[in-house]
Amino acid sequence: MPVPTTPDDATSLHTPRLLLRRWHRADLDALAAVNAQPEVMRYIHDGRTLNRAETAERLATYQRHWDEHGFGLYAVELKETGEVAGFTGLAVPAFLPEIMPAVEIGWRLGRAHWGRGLATEAARAVVAHTRARLGLRRLVSIHVVGNEASARVMVKLGMSLERETVQPDTGRQVRVYAMDL
Repeated sequence: MPVPTTPDDATSLHTPRLLLRRWHRADLDALAAVNAQPEVMRYIHDGRTLNRAETAERLATYQRHWDEHGFGLYAVELKETGEVAGFTGLAVPAFLPEIMPAVEIGWRLGRAHWGRGLATEAARAVVAHTRARLGLRRLVSIHVVGNEASARVMVKLGMSLERETVQPDTGRQVRVYAMDL
């Protein structure tokens, strides 16, 4: 891994097709476009889309998470075009108290980027970085029942089904996948 030259370089990950990096202010419109897609948001929280202001609040939350925990959600940028396709990375899944303490790996890509293996490629880079640098012993991922594409990524990462439960704030059925690092 190259020696970081800027603070952003210290938290960036590279794959053959992707740059995973900290968020920039200029990323707001790209993420807002992803969050405005009903197909993308169908299995996220209560299933509703987010407007630009709500997305800006989420971006601020993502930045605070990095500052508080030393890890977080990366912007997923396509190396070929520089386009922000969505995100992948780590978060604390406080929305599911029964599995706490835990760190969750998750992803969200715009519809145009589905079916190309980008979520798996990005998530594998995060898992490798987590193993090598973060000292975490375990990761979880939460699969809302019905989102089979996301569940396939979890299995490709080597995760196994740990439990089925209900997300308290939405009443949605979820499956918790986990892996030891």
